[in-house]
Amino acid sequence: MRPCPGPPSSLAGVRRGRGLVRGAGREHIRMAALRCAYAGAVHLSLVAIVVKEYDPAIDFFVGTLGFELVENTPSLTNDGRPKRWVVVRPPGATTGLLLARADGEDQAAVVGKQAAGRVGFFLRVDDFDDAYLRMSADGVRFVGPPRTEAYGRVAVFIDVAGNRWDLLGPA
Repeated sequence: MRPCPGPPSSLAGVRRGRGLVRGAGREHIRMAALRCAYAGAVHLSLVAIVVKEYDPAIDFFVGTLGFELVENTPSLTNDGRPKRWVVVRPPGATTGLLLARADGEDQAAVVGKQAAGRVGFFLRVDDFDDAYLRMSADGVRFVGPPRTEAYGRVAVFIDVAGNRWDLLGPA
């Protein structure tokens, strides 16, 4: 475990007892200390998206959005049934999407609702207009026209599972 480079700012309120329920401070301190336990670089590797079926999801992310198919390997569920380990990611990105086929009613119920109807995924591009026009021509469903916000150009689109994404680009 490597030491923290000084007291994390998140601990300042804990030490003064601000905004914490009695006894909660100790757990907060323990969790903050665990954040200092990583050695070397740390990054978010994968985010799972629950889909109805693998192949239409691969077609959408690879064929329509232009992501890379990183892995498509047969695997088994925890109880021995067949599944696939399918990973896609934008070209040059380090973080990918694990396309996970819904397994059972509970998982099927979240297909398209992983962020409870909010935008839950964000695709940043260098050339917003080119990406928007290409995606529109390829049949991607946008919920409204592009707009300019303080953080850049944005248009919300729906993925193959029904999840909402922001297409983001410079203003």
